[in-house]
Amino acid sequence: MLEAFVLATILCGFLGIIFKKNLVMKIVSMDVMSTGVIAYYVTIASRNGLFSPIISTTSSPTYADPVPQAVILTGIVIGFSIQALMLVGVMKLARDNPTLESNEIEKNNTPS
Repeated sequence: MLEAFVLATILCGFLGIIFKKNLVMKIVSMDVMSTGVIAYYVTIASRNGLFSPIISTTSSPTYADPVPQAVILTGIVIGFSIQALMLVGVMKLARDNPTLESNEIEKNNTPS
């Protein structure tokens, strides 16, 4: 059930990227989709019986692999930096254009 909600979040973000015309809304949709993908990896990686690789009182616990955790943290940082870069690009576009609608920006900047 949780996987279905996470996949619905990814789908909502993807559809927002495709159908929204406002550039800020496209960036927000990309962030929603990225959050859904990270949540999907966390959902898949969480299993019963896995312990953190620290000192434990149990005799022989099954330790969780720390490599996927590091990859997810790297993905979060890269996603944040891409989002910040896109917002800076939108701010530069907003200086020259009265609107942030992608159709209007294309119409204004197309050579005739």
